[in-house]
Amino acid sequence: MTEEHTRIVEDVAAYVLDSLEADERGRVERHLATCEACAHIVADYRAVVGMLPVGLPPVPPPIDAWSTIRAAARRQSLRRRRWTRVVAWPALGAVAASLLVWNVMLHRELARRSPGPAPGPEVEALSRRPGRLVVFAGTGAPRANARLFVAVDGGGHLAVSGLPVLPRERTYQLWFVQPGEAAVSGSTFAVDASGRAWAKVTVPAPFDAVRAIMVTEEPASGGATPTGRHLLDALPWR
Repeated sequence: MTEEHTRIVEDVAAYVLDSLEADERGRVERHLATCEACAHIVADYRAVVGMLPVGLPPVPPPIDAWSTIRAAARRQSLRRRRWTRVVAWPALGAVAASLLVWNVMLHRELARRSPGPAPGPEVEALSRRPGRLVVFAGTGAPRANARLFVAVDGGGHLAVSGLPVLPRERTYQLWFVQPGEAAVSGSTFAVDASGRAWAKVTVPAPFDAVRAIMVTEEPASGGATPTGRHLLDALPWR
């Protein structure tokens, strides 16, 4: 990895947050046009930043939130450049900046709502833990999409958008598939009038053994195995 490539990787978080100066942003964009690895990193960070707007109603951030975040990102970028003269550690600042955006949005939403089962205090605790983000595609419902956050120490939450409201006798169900085993249910959930849901998920262990995740429509009591067509699908190892 060249020194120039290392510098670009360090600036990716600030680039995703739109906190770089014009000349720095141009330098990053020229590099992204020729570097597939960095382009994948940008896509991953944008997926993290974009998760909450899918799962929660739009909430305007505090007036000074973005200026504070951008200033922090610039300071982190300068610190990382000095630090990499000793040892390369580019991912730490990027993850911290992405989680900072996530926490600002969560805290605003939690302050607006009274405590309850969803999103509630458990979501605030989840947002502070490192984990993995899984992105779903609307295979059977093209307008739908979803994001699943899986904490490294277990548990997770699913944010869904674009699914139609079901009659009372039907429900949506999340499934995990591991090689050679029957699909395991992770949650049942309903969507609100705008087609959105925020559901707590039981994640099978070890999560690395999961080879597919899907959402189907099932009877209201939930099924023992998936019987409905796949509406959303994800391949977590991609």
